[in-house]
Amino acid sequence: MILPAALMLLGALTAVLAPRLLARADWPDREPVVALWVWQCVVAAVLVCCALSMTFSAAAAWHAVGGRVFATAPRPVVEAYALGTSGLWADTTAVALACAGLWSAAMLAREIVRARARRRERRAELLRRAPLLPGETPGPDRLVVLEGDRPDAWWLPGTPPQLVVTTAALRRLEGRQLDAVLAHEKGHAQARHDWLLHCSAALADGFPQVPVFAAFRDEMHRLVELAADDVASRRFGRLTTALALVELNEDRGVFGPCPSAQAHVPQRVHRLLTPPNRLSAARRLRLTAAAALVPVVPVLVAFVPGLRALG
Repeated sequence: MILPAALMLLGALTAVLAPRLLARADWPDREPVVALWVWQCVVAAVLVCCALSMTFSAAAAWHAVGGRVFATAPRPVVEAYALGTSGLWADTTAVALACAGLWSAAMLAREIVRARARRRERRAELLRRAPLLPGETPGPDRLVVLEGDRPDAWWLPGTPPQLVVTTAALRRLEGRQLDAVLAHEKGHAQARHDWLLHCSAALADGFPQVPVFAAFRDEMHRLVELAADDVASRRFGRLTTALALVELNEDRGVFGPCPSAQAHVPQRVHRLLTPPNRLSAARRLRLTAAAALVPVVPVLVAFVPGLRALG
């Protein structure tokens, strides 16, 4: 049966070519929200290819599965998919892809469990260091101020998301700069960037030998910061947001000659200080629509034999 192999080949080509095309493009840094969507569609297309290949391989290997998959299909359609003509490779492919799917689900569940555990610990630490006042209830607009010598601000995912800022940041940042930092963190919370980071981390950790998943994780970490920077800069200006980034990170050595774990911060500052060069609305719409079609392609490929039989 050729269809499962064709779907796997399509998934492999998507996994290899799409990251290279995105790496060569000059628009992802200019339109991080669109780039986030494109990356999600690419990874979804790879996963859809694997899922469909597994389904058709299992249908060819075991009559019980094939009967359920094609339960309502006319006989010409069933014959077009040539069920029952495959050899041992169909069994092996179906089992291998099923195991990969279960492993992906397990990695995602592990990532969610670990994230929730870390979140509970951090919330407990926040309540210990900054307890609620009598009659006060936590809410999305509550700002927690912690004593700290290092200027920092972050958001803690959850319901509701929690904004945290240190006293050093309050001393160093001016009024609009502090507002820009808080708007940046609120941008993360409103867009639920934590889910993108968890899903990309689960795939990358579960399949470290697959380059597209590692690139997906790295790009998610980078692009969500650019998207949040844009949220802040639209409200408080690009210069104010850039100065706030410098004030928060200048004591961490990120602007020195030696690379650090936060080497992306100088690039973010440079991007904010560069005049914006956004794509036109029509091109953004075309890119969004084209990306949405990428996961549809393997579905159309899967329907080709059946459509030919009906035609």
